[in-house]
Amino acid sequence: MLTELSIKNFAIIDEISFTLNEGLSVLTGETGAGKSIIIDAIKLLAGGRGSVEFVRHDTKKAEIEGLFTIDSTNHSVYRTGEHYGIDIQDEMVVLHRVVTAGGKSICRVNGKLVTLAILREFGRLLIDIHSQHETQSLMDADNHINLLDMYDEKNITKAKNEYLKLYNKLFSLRKRYRQLSENEQEMSQRLDLLQFQYNELEQAELVPNEDIDLGEERLQLANFEQIYRSLQDAYNALYGEQKGLEWLNIASQALQNNKDFDNFIADKAEEMSNHYFMVEELMYDVRNYTETLHHDPQRLNEIESRLNEINRLKKKYGTTVEEMLEYMAKTEEEIEQITNKDSHLSNLHDEIEEIKKDAYLEAQQLHDLRQRAADSMTEEIHKELKGLYLENASFFVSFNTKQGYQSADIHLHQNGYDYVDFLISTNAGEPLKELNKVVSGGELSRIMLALKTIFAKHQGITSVIFDEVDTGVSGRVAQAIAEKINLISEKSQVLCITHLPQVAAMSDTHILINKQEKNNRTYTDIRELSADRKIEELSRMLTGTKLTDTAKRHAEELLELASAHKEK
Repeated sequence: MLTELSIKNFAIIDEISFTLNEGLSVLTGETGAGKSIIIDAIKLLAGGRGSVEFVRHDTKKAEIEGLFTIDSTNHSVYRTGEHYGIDIQDEMVVLHRVVTAGGKSICRVNGKLVTLAILREFGRLLIDIHSQHETQSLMDADNHINLLDMYDEKNITKAKNEYLKLYNKLFSLRKRYRQLSENEQEMSQRLDLLQFQYNELEQAELVPNEDIDLGEERLQLANFEQIYRSLQDAYNALYGEQKGLEWLNIASQALQNNKDFDNFIADKAEEMSNHYFMVEELMYDVRNYTETLHHDPQRLNEIESRLNEINRLKKKYGTTVEEMLEYMAKTEEEIEQITNKDSHLSNLHDEIEEIKKDAYLEAQQLHDLRQRAADSMTEEIHKELKGLYLENASFFVSFNTKQGYQSADIHLHQNGYDYVDFLISTNAGEPLKELNKVVSGGELSRIMLALKTIFAKHQGITSVIFDEVDTGVSGRVAQAIAEKINLISEKSQVLCITHLPQVAAMSDTHILINKQEKNNRTYTDIRELSADRKIEELSRMLTGTKLTDTAKRHAEELLELASAHKEK
């Protein structure tokens, strides 16, 4: 869950820092006090799009930092951290985001600098933000299949991965088939190019590692005089009268002559003798190698010419001789395929049909899993909608699917062969229609909340944030929404901005946001309310700024009802 949140120089916020608890935390306050600004800051922390408009006037940068505690070591954030080399210790993840006045964005996870995309990956696993605007994603039918897959994520993801292996192979084979099926003129031009490239490489008679071996030989020939001189100097320093080997022999004999009188001399005499023979052998090796050397300017010219030819080819076919030989082999294979195009097309067609059958069977299994998930999800959604006073609502998951492999029109895509659309009717006797054609703002909020109540059971999100998703509802519906949000808070930490006293009364933690002026600057102040102050704030939400005894009694009753509901 989100345990600590710190915001500095963000919009009208100067600097605030506060602790969040488990369960349901609500943020209330007058319109414009800065409630939504706090949610905007959390969105940035989760990898949202930044803007210089967020940086407080006359400051250099806006900073947001959040501490998340992760109880389960099976949480996917651990795998993501391991993937990006980010150490997660003591079950804590710290996200940090800076937006400068110049428009730069700096992101860190547990102190390590990361890209915005990586920060967004962590944010997606830790925070789930819902606002009135974001519920519009429910209207997009393209998102419905992903929501359905999320419902039974464990089984559907496994089946989907198996399907994708076949689908990607099928896609690759179809692409190759199209390439071979191009018109004769294009294929003829392609064949001419390939044959020219193959002949050029073949005539070069390349040998593996040839460029490396020639480079070493060129280095030796170019520095022949220095190499020869160094070997001669080494040999002359060892061989001859009054030279190194003779002095080693003298030292060895001196120790050998007296080894019977002293154990130390005896040991060192043997060592000296061994060293003498090693140096003698080394001297002979230097002499023999020197005799093999000969300066050949013509050979150096040949090497330079050969390396120039290899480097010319490298610019066209690869950075190494191995890569060029590989390219040559692929070119030969493609030439053979084009030359025998009809035979290859026939083989490809048979392979495509075989893979297509297998992919279709996997897609069919995926469809069956989705159908079972749809039936179960529909049943759950109906229960949730009734609890939100949409008793006459009817929800249905529509599959736009062409059944039967023999159908020539069947179309496999990345999600199998399913196209999913959520249909709903909110009134008795009305036909099922697309969400965007029948749902009002208040109804959409309730449908979204019903889905979120269900998905909270299936997701590992640590913190769910609702930004005024209860707008446009009142009375018994408001109470039902409060109860649903409280239900979600049993599975995940919930942070909710609300104007409904029913939702606020259900909170485990009530945070009040105030806007103040000081030295001609506007500041946002945040404080956690005590029990007495919570009653005052609920009274204000019920009646406005004027607090009356009646309003206080109503506030107390709301709190009692909320407490009774939680106990039940």
